[in-house]
Amino acid sequence: MGNERVSAVGGDRLIPTPDPIARDYLLLALRLDKLLPGLVDEYIGPADIPAQVAAEEPFAAGRLREQASSMLSRLQTEALEADRGRWLRAQLVSLEAQAMALAGDPLPYADCAACFFDITAERASEAVFDAAADDLGRLLPPGEGGETVSERLSAWESRFAIDPDRIPAVADWVMGETRERADRLFGLPIGEGIDSVYISGEPWTVSSRYQGGCRTVLHVNTDMLRTPGDLIHMAAQEGYPGRHTERAWRERRLIDDMGRLEASVFLLNTPEALISAGLAYLGERMVASDEQMHAMLLEIYARAGLAITADPGAASDAAETQVRIRRAVGNLRAVTANAAFMLHADGVPRAEVALYLRHRLLTTRERAEVQLGLIEDPVYRTQVLAAYQGERLLNRWFELGPTSERVDRFGRFMREQLTPGFLARELSSINFGEMPW
Repeated sequence: MGNERVSAVGGDRLIPTPDPIARDYLLLALRLDKLLPGLVDEYIGPADIPAQVAAEEPFAAGRLREQASSMLSRLQTEALEADRGRWLRAQLVSLEAQAMALAGDPLPYADCAACFFDITAERASEAVFDAAADDLGRLLPPGEGGETVSERLSAWESRFAIDPDRIPAVADWVMGETRERADRLFGLPIGEGIDSVYISGEPWTVSSRYQGGCRTVLHVNTDMLRTPGDLIHMAAQEGYPGRHTERAWRERRLIDDMGRLEASVFLLNTPEALISAGLAYLGERMVASDEQMHAMLLEIYARAGLAITADPGAASDAAETQVRIRRAVGNLRAVTANAAFMLHADGVPRAEVALYLRHRLLTTRERAEVQLGLIEDPVYRTQVLAAYQGERLLNRWFELGPTSERVDRFGRFMREQLTPGFLARELSSINFGEMPW
């Protein structure tokens, strides 16, 4: 396409003209989203393509399946770079499977997930959750008598609840800290930034939207995001070096520099979604290791005006305990994925799955119902598998090389078109232990 440029959505950016394979991929993705709203998580590509799809009558799912299959055949004759061809193939297999399900011919749940994510997804061992619950039982302060681990965890978190009026200033400081660390480790695109908006009265915690031009708008609910640990988790996952950083480098490197316009749409329930979900969790380790998190928690206690700061020794002990608690709670991330297998693969009754979620997540009935609602959602019924599977795969591959290479390896996730299948095959080829599934 040479140096030709076209207007991107929003009207204030010019981006490279997509080549035929990228244009057809974008059309397929947006047409599928018309039948399965929510499949397209973000779109920052050429403005004329969504306009064309909006003006069309919805395509039948069977026709879209045929288009995906045809594009897969085309890849065999397209002169594409190896990584680009591999990435497009994995994405198209996912879209073909999703169109197949919409056409009334769904695969069994586990097979469906394998097609969606380019890797075999399996449930985690229940022993992991038992160990996490045992750890929390030892770490949490004892109650006044008879309290469950869930009740003790809730009481612990309430001790560190930040006044909603203080959250904007504290959250901005945390985001600034993670940004500085991410910039020092990986570098950041010139002109990138996050515009944080603080709201209340919504049922969700955080909502982010990548706008293009290396900018993200992040809505933070001060009613829901209240603890110091949650603020660190949010900043690392949604900001630096998580979702925003990944999207900004993806735009700058893949779209602007390389002209790979297929990267201008981000799709859930696809291999790229698994990579992105895993990257968000891995990123927290990069900018908030246990030692770093301890120091950050102490600073947050002070900036939030928490009473515990009156006793520096008690504050330090609390921060150390909080680090260990968050590590234990992190081992419960696969609970929702296991529950999805129970509901969709095993046919376990809904009420039993709800009890399982409440018991394993050490949470309330209301929060368990929120998780179950995600599992039942047409899009998130499989997307809920991405975080656990992505984190385990990326962590394994991340640790493949020497420590000195880890920053570079992490940076590759943000600048290259890597696929889960490629990472798994690389691990398998050198017999790097057993895969975590």
